[in-house]
Amino acid sequence: MNKADIEKNKNEDNIKLLLSKMNYRLENIYLGGGQKKIDKQHALGKLTARERVTYLTDEDRPFFEIGAFAGYDMYPEYGGCPAGGVIAGLGYVRGRQCVIVANDATVKAGAWFPITGKKNLRAQEIAMENRLPVIYLVDSAGVFLPMQDEIFPDKDHFGRMFRNNARLSSMGVPQIAAIMGSCVAGGAYLPAMSDEALIVDGTGSIFLAGPYLVKAAIGEEVDKETLGGATAQSEISGVTDYKMPNDQACLDTIKDLVDKFGTSSSAGFSREEPVAPTKDPGEIYRLLPESRAKPYRVTDILERLVDDSKLTYYKKGFGKTIICAYARIDGWSVGIVANNREVVRTKTGEMQFGGVIYSDSADKAARFIMNCNQKKIPLVFLHDVTGFMVGKRSEHGGIIKDGAKMVSAVSNSTVPKISIVMGNSYGAGNYAMCGKAYDPRLIVAWPTAKIAVMGGQQAAKVLSQIQVASRKAKGEDIDEKAQDALFQEIKNRYDAQTTPYYAAARLWVDAIIDPLKTREVISLAIEAANHAPIEPFNVGVIQT
Repeated sequence: MNKADIEKNKNEDNIKLLLSKMNYRLENIYLGGGQKKIDKQHALGKLTARERVTYLTDEDRPFFEIGAFAGYDMYPEYGGCPAGGVIAGLGYVRGRQCVIVANDATVKAGAWFPITGKKNLRAQEIAMENRLPVIYLVDSAGVFLPMQDEIFPDKDHFGRMFRNNARLSSMGVPQIAAIMGSCVAGGAYLPAMSDEALIVDGTGSIFLAGPYLVKAAIGEEVDKETLGGATAQSEISGVTDYKMPNDQACLDTIKDLVDKFGTSSSAGFSREEPVAPTKDPGEIYRLLPESRAKPYRVTDILERLVDDSKLTYYKKGFGKTIICAYARIDGWSVGIVANNREVVRTKTGEMQFGGVIYSDSADKAARFIMNCNQKKIPLVFLHDVTGFMVGKRSEHGGIIKDGAKMVSAVSNSTVPKISIVMGNSYGAGNYAMCGKAYDPRLIVAWPTAKIAVMGGQQAAKVLSQIQVASRKAKGEDIDEKAQDALFQEIKNRYDAQTTPYYAAARLWVDAIIDPLKTREVISLAIEAANHAPIEPFNVGVIQT
């Protein structure tokens, strides 16, 4: 076995180990609040949130979960919040692509933590952008009161969800809500603001104030069922439209309702019969270096993602640290913008570092993005970027101006954008490559991803130098050993914040995926986007 094969074996072992760790963590997340809480749900005759989603969605089509790692390692003082206490994602119901949101009552009775609100709003955002029907499976105790100041009053807090209910309705996007457990206080507006509402007899209840609060507020004594159970809300108030005997019947009725939906005109993205890559996608494991500092040819990765392994390169010999190419993925026409990690030489003999955006590559990418908008071609960004080039030559060459061109083109792009964070995604490079702040329809990470303003090594050097200088200015004596300890402390903290799990916990990415699922995720995202019209493209002012 030669040295190259040994390196490839190490690469493969590294990714498989990372995937094993990811799957182990997911298995624990899937238990929600734990087996005892699951057993309690079953004892009440209720399915768990995940069981409800599985029962509702078509068996032959995958459910793509969004935010499975939401809340990961957060809120330890409250025992954690697995998956943010809510299951959300894209699924198919009777062949119709839908956004599904299901409260997990095994996690703090389905109460809303700050990350729960953020995850619900992300699901609604996906529905709005792609004009996808929304199905809410409600089973929630409402706002998590110890953190009410972080979830209740602000623009992107709990109340925004009901505003979005109204906005979705005005856009003609169908919404169905099923009350399958508690639905209390402000949360009661969600079913009322949906197009149709179902309630499960015996377990579902909906009211603005529960029996205890009613007693405290007005002195009235009333039980939960009389106050807002299925009979009261279906046959007396008329708040709900369908009274269901159990979870299964409720979910079956939702399937029947979705089955009757009409269809809207598509955006018209080009799709042909899918063709598998001629180069083995499994080799991606062997091609992506274990060390994020090592160079590699991103084209080798692309040829294992696109149909027939065929790419039509745009300005191939210019701006080589970004690859721009047209291709098809699962039959869909796409424009690809990918960071090249090779060290390349320009026509003038200048050496350029891989993974860095130079003026020429930024200019090329901006032009390519505008071309894709002109031709209604969805954009796929593959991140492995350390940022824009710095230094005297770059500044004098106008790197800020050229970087601004690319950022402007990404910002104003109206075709769907899908981002895949393969490796590094640092600083303004994250922005230019359509990070979360730039409205990708979906953004996912490989287990090898790192997202931050800069790498841990660089950040630790800068911050430790600043702190050392500050201490010395105060007259403190700090020896080399203490400096090293300070550097390592900062680096460890920074490295922990650059992991894909840290990003996914805060919904900076929608999911962490196996690299071999990349084609499937891109296809799913474009299929969703094809339901919505495209706005006219106007790039605004760009300095040339």
